[in-house]
Amino acid sequence: MKTVEIMLYTLKPGTGKAFHRIMTEESVPLHQSAGVDVISFGISAHEDDAYYLIRAYDSLSHLESSQASFYSSEAWRCGPRQAIIDRISISVKSVLAISENAVEHLRTTVPIRQSA
Repeated sequence: MKTVEIMLYTLKPGTGKAFHRIMTEESVPLHQSAGVDVISFGISAHEDDAYYLIRAYDSLSHLESSQASFYSSEAWRCGPRQAIIDRISISVKSVLAISENAVEHLRTTVPIRQSA
């Protein structure tokens, strides 16, 4: 089993395209360089200013320690952090346990919407 975190963001009006650029060019590569497994991310199919980020971890404790390390890092704090926070109106987080097969299925079937 894997611990999967699903983040849903309601972005400030008109910021979806810029948010996606920051995620694609800065935030997700930074996550990956820190060893975070980003399953999928992108602009929602229903709204240009709605966004999702799906990440997988080995366990809940792995999620907690990984995020504590990532979000306290200088690379995050001095990198894309403020530009991302400035564009988010509402953030909702949900965590669930799913099989590794389901994680791989999500990874290969949830398309990333490239533009608003």
